[in-house]
Amino acid sequence: MNNLLIKNVNIIDTFQNFHGDIYIEEGIIKEVGLEIIKEGVEVLEGNGLVLMPAFIDTHAHFREPGLTHKEDIESGSKAAVKGGYTAACLMANTSPICSNYDVLNHVRDRAEEVGLIDIHQCVSVTDNFKGSSIEHLKNFKDDKEVKAISDDGVGIMDSSVMMKAMEFAKENNWVVMSHAEDKTFSKIDMRIAEDLMTIRDLYLAKVTGAHLHMAHVSTKEAVKAITTSKEEGVKVTCEVTPHHIALDENISNYRVNPPIRNKEDIKIIIDAIKKGIIDCIGTDHAPHTEEDKKNGAPGMVGLETAFSICYTTLVKENGISLNKLSELMSKKPAEILGMNKGLISVGYDGDMVLLDLNKEIVVNKETFLSKGKNTPFHGRKYFGEVMITIRKGKIVYKS
Repeated sequence: MNNLLIKNVNIIDTFQNFHGDIYIEEGIIKEVGLEIIKEGVEVLEGNGLVLMPAFIDTHAHFREPGLTHKEDIESGSKAAVKGGYTAACLMANTSPICSNYDVLNHVRDRAEEVGLIDIHQCVSVTDNFKGSSIEHLKNFKDDKEVKAISDDGVGIMDSSVMMKAMEFAKENNWVVMSHAEDKTFSKIDMRIAEDLMTIRDLYLAKVTGAHLHMAHVSTKEAVKAITTSKEEGVKVTCEVTPHHIALDENISNYRVNPPIRNKEDIKIIIDAIKKGIIDCIGTDHAPHTEEDKKNGAPGMVGLETAFSICYTTLVKENGISLNKLSELMSKKPAEILGMNKGLISVGYDGDMVLLDLNKEIVVNKETFLSKGKNTPFHGRKYFGEVMITIRKGKIVYKS
């Protein structure tokens, strides 16, 4: 198994910031301290760089099965570890939709075969995203590995169906991940489309007591509604994407769903991060072919650029601490997905990322390990490079 001693690093997670060493034994953190000495184990010299818990993505699309010309489990996993991620929650909009065990087991088997990251595959809320039946969910009720359900990319228009799904999810201790978009407004006003559905889902979560997770929150009105619901004790968590905090209306022609918003929305989102309203970062990694993007497919790849964008935008430009960033990218996602990760503490998985925060990088889509090269960040400069990614004590990426 993987025994690794990491020496001479600046250890930063949600709760700590000190210079020291870490020993990982059989994939689990065994010791955290100063001047740790072990015989006969692999030693990684950290050279005073920053070591943080590896990142966990609450929202990604790996396109397998069915759309593997855009991405597959292997290319998606390689992109993830290059970005410092050792776990990802994948959405159900595969082809066919993940509404049955054939698809779910395929993803699980491939994840184990590739072996680079831990993958949680969402099951669809409604059967085949049709928005009506949730009967298929009964097949998964005894499956302890199912943590979250989502119709991401489509959303659920029928409020009674969403309520039944939340009731069923509560019984099974599942998270309901909401793609907030009222389709009747999608062609009229995407802001109203997001806000209306956000308010509806928050109300249903209040009524049912289910754990609701709002995906890719992007408007100030949605943030306000979530804030009020949290104050009322509604069991809601939420994520924001790197692109919704780093891009504004100056690049609004780049199609993504929900759309890039304006500077006022960004300010409110960053304030909400500081106040603890926003729980985590979800990349919404959405690989597309060049042709699909030309034909209007919404989305961008995000795993390989997420850390440097978030570090530069939140820490360097907006005074958010590295401890807080670690909470957003590691601790909270681990809690939402029920993973034994996200902190550098004895007993946790030995998943870590070694970072050079002083390194300036220029985003170059041609060097992406993802099959998707669709990004508006190409050519932009950010700080913070992932040097090494470690999963359960094993080095899975080296720059």
